[in-house]
Amino acid sequence: MPGQVQSIARAAAILRLLAGGSGRLGLLEIARALDLPKGTAHGIVRTLQDVGFVEQDKTSGKYQLGAALLHLGTSYLDVNELRSRSINWADPLAARSGEAVRIGTLLDSKVLVVHHVFRPDDTLQTLDVGALLPPHATALGKVLLAYQAGVSAAPPAQSHGGGYDDLAPYTRRTLATPRALARALAAIREAGWASDIEEMTVGEASIAAPIRGTAGWSSAPSVSPDRSSGSATRTASRGSPS
Repeated sequence: MPGQVQSIARAAAILRLLAGGSGRLGLLEIARALDLPKGTAHGIVRTLQDVGFVEQDKTSGKYQLGAALLHLGTSYLDVNELRSRSINWADPLAARSGEAVRIGTLLDSKVLVVHHVFRPDDTLQTLDVGALLPPHATALGKVLLAYQAGVSAAPPAQSHGGGYDDLAPYTRRTLATPRALARALAAIREAGWASDIEEMTVGEASIAAPIRGTAGWSSAPSVSPDRSSGSATRTASRGSPS
């Protein structure tokens, strides 16, 4: 079997680096983060810039993801089977519950939102399609982790080859250690549903339960009351096994 094409692998690494960062990155920052010669990093970044995958800020000279990637992402969502199948029940669920509905799937170490139906009221809401959520700090993510991990009681960092060892503490309630998360996943498999209470955002809570699809556990509806405003946000989310 032929090996990786090094230049393509490096280009993908640069795109992931820019996607995972909190803002724009300079050329030297990119080169250092990926342990690349500055000249090599510059050549790859310039090529990505030429095809629209990367843009350079004129003021700072730093780089960010380009608009062309949005088109690719939208094309993926258009043909995503999970999204197309879920639309039939996501919209009615939002209408019946009066809450928002999101559809998500595990992608690497995050939960990718592939569909989002707004809560049917007049409040200001932001479209979350394409958003990446931390699995350890959301009910949706935890229920997907629990059933992806199978019956093993090992922390996700071990069960997924180290992919979930960055357990960032979003609030004081976040499960920020592998041991705490492993206990939670075991309890989720025992109970059949997951919850989070202000684990990602203060004032919000949610519950989620898996639904078995033809290929195994594949979906998880969740309900998220917003305590800070007194309103409620119901989120139904689906994820598919990797």
